[in-house]
Amino acid sequence: MTLAQSFLWPLSILYGACARLRSWAYRAGIFRQRHLRGIVISVGNLTVGGTGKTPMVVWLVQRFAGTGKRIAVLSRGYRPLPQSSRVAAGIAIPPGWNDEAVLLHERLGDAVAIGVGANRFAKGRELEGSGVECFILDDGFQHLQLARDVDIVLLDATNPFGGGHLLPAGRLREPVSALRRADIVIITRSEHAPATEAMIRRHTPAPIFYARAELLSIEPYGRPSSPNNNQSTGHEKFFAFCGIGNPSAFFDDLAQWGIHPVGHATFRDHHLYTGADLSELESRALAAGADALLCTEKDVQDLTPLRTNRLPILFCKIALRFKDEASLWHNILDKLARAKGEIESGSPR
Repeated sequence: MTLAQSFLWPLSILYGACARLRSWAYRAGIFRQRHLRGIVISVGNLTVGGTGKTPMVVWLVQRFAGTGKRIAVLSRGYRPLPQSSRVAAGIAIPPGWNDEAVLLHERLGDAVAIGVGANRFAKGRELEGSGVECFILDDGFQHLQLARDVDIVLLDATNPFGGGHLLPAGRLREPVSALRRADIVIITRSEHAPATEAMIRRHTPAPIFYARAELLSIEPYGRPSSPNNNQSTGHEKFFAFCGIGNPSAFFDDLAQWGIHPVGHATFRDHHLYTGADLSELESRALAAGADALLCTEKDVQDLTPLRTNRLPILFCKIALRFKDEASLWHNILDKLARAKGEIESGSPR
């Protein structure tokens, strides 16, 4: 534990006590969950950011789109974008949308409705009125106010438990024991992590799956996406930067894809870039010998409408690839079928 973490440790103890008390209050029925009529699948993390949650949401929407159901993503909209008049994929970005909401819209288009707001139950009821039958609760593991039929929790194999410390001393949002609420656990950035599995098994019998981030393409910022995957960019020396929850995960992924930047820079999660930021990045990149800047797809949303003067900006478009995708999908459908049976037998909704 670092000196800074030692000073924050008392706050982590208090935070942990509050998290345990809140979870217990929901289990005991003191706090009541609210139920939507449609099915609800939560995708969330045990730690702060960086597990592959957004590509997991994309995968779920794409799979459920094939079932014929109308789908919506319910998002908190943490740190909304200020450019409410921006246009993405042909529509004006509504006020309150953040980088993740815009990314989902640009990736999925009309395949999904997006409801953004702190009261996700109210957004869900509103969307039910337009015929939505299936809800993906984005970043929903700690959003206990809304009942869900399946709870999917993602853990990053490179740092699955945030160093073992709760916020603010560490990256854990809840004690590891919260995994007992999980219906499915997905370990990302690995295909075999026995030590992580052993820790998970102390708290839940939920099935465990593995996934890795696959690089679909490197796209130029400010131009329409190319239909060709893994296209050559014409650039060889990248200076990488990102403002995500776990920046080291992005740089590790780049190495896995055979991309070795000549330098890198990090910003806090959901960072809204300024002209000064881009000027500084260009200066550092040029000094390192880079011929282009490289970031994540989420960072692009926080860049608009800024432009660089001397170097092009490119971004990585990714997807999750599962070790046993068919079994994962079967588990999700099986748990939904069981939940539906419980509802029809008289459990409240």
